Amino acid sequence: MSDETAKNVFVLGLDEANLPTLQAVPGAKHLNFRPLLTIGELQGGEVSVPRLLDRAQSELDAFEGRIDAVVGYWDFPVSTLVPILGERYGTRHTSLESVVKCEHKYWSRLEQRKVTDRHPRFGRVDLDAGDPRPPEGVRFPMWLKPALSYSSELAFGVKDMDEFRAAVAEIREGIARVGRPFEDILDRVGLPPEMEGVGAQVCLAEEAMTGIQVAVEGYVHEGEVTVYGVLDSINYPDTSSFLRHQYPSALPPEVLRRLHDVTGRVMRQIGFDGATFSVEYFYDPATREIGLLEINPRHSQSHAELFQFVDGVPNHHCMLALALGEDPRMPAGEGSHAVAAKWYHRWFTDGTVSRVPSAEDVARIERETAGLRVDVVPRQGQRLSELPQQDSYSYELAHVFTGGSSEDDLRAKFDHCVAGLGLAFD
Repeated sequence: MSDETAKNVFVLGLDEANLPTLQAVPGAKHLNFRPLLTIGELQGGEVSVPRLLDRAQSELDAFEGRIDAVVGYWDFPVSTLVPILGERYGTRHTSLESVVKCEHKYWSRLEQRKVTDRHPRFGRVDLDAGDPRPPEGVRFPMWLKPALSYSSELAFGVKDMDEFRAAVAEIREGIARVGRPFEDILDRVGLPPEMEGVGAQVCLAEEAMTGIQVAVEGYVHEGEVTVYGVLDSINYPDTSSFLRHQYPSALPPEVLRRLHDVTGRVMRQIGFDGATFSVEYFYDPATREIGLLEINPRHSQSHAELFQFVDGVPNHHCMLALALGEDPRMPAGEGSHAVAAKWYHRWFTDGTVSRVPSAEDVARIERETAGLRVDVVPRQGQRLSELPQQDSYSYELAHVFTGGSSEDDLRAKFDHCVAGLGLAFD
């Protein structure tokens, strides 16, 4: 097919890990995937939305062909750049306001409670107060988090006032890195009266939820909300750090129906349309209650291999189909594996990486085991505390994607992979 007839899809932060998966979607041979800004530009250091927009527009304006789609699968600022650029270049997107209603954790809670009570008690913490206190009615244990953060950065679980004060101090110190550029985005949308004066550099407190964490993935197309998958999220024992995401969920059908219902109501309330989303919940088997944790108004690229293993098509298909105005429907159960998981090989203390596997080592490990793909995170000589976008309690060493016949099969492949990687630290 000639370049004149192929469609040009610009991908914000296109990376080597996702390119093969993008190229595995149906009809990919008729698409030209073109990088738009680098991950370093988008996520490194102080983020400047105006500067990033200028760079992106310069690249797009210099392109001599058609601009058929602009997509992205990273958190802020990518999630907000997609609708801004879509408005300028006439590509399909959900509204910027709907994205911000999800991204801003406090505004998101205000919208959620208009249509459901399936969320924790919450409130704002006054970071400017001499002696900040928990919001009235919000009890320990609770989570403190900025209105916007990367990958649970600056999110702290606290169980008493000493831990509360320590968390507030850290949030005060680091909230401006993302909060300041988020102010640029808030200035672009109309705010309701309940959001006047709140701003982007605000701290949210909400009561901790317990149970099984699950992610509901879906999209909205012409006002219709569709859920195409539910994944279970399993933590390392006695921590809040993910060990793995497993697909499909093992929750009972009745619980899945309730998750679908709440998700539909919330996404319609927010006005989301023409894009993919992921909503995270807790399900408590003891009380049979569900609680909405947060809404991610972007494509969940980190689960693409899981859907490819189980359903035969990576979920990138939904993002691309919506951006191109095509049917985003996903197949079900047409893959080569019954279950799949994304594992997080983590380290829970700081150190310097003294050995990482070579590309040849990784390729050999992948060849040895069917249904296995590995992304190593740090480079040799890197200090773990310098890794970007880590949670507040651990460091990611490798992402291990496995497809198998059972959960035991998935675990055996993960254990074999970790043993073979040979990561070492000083």
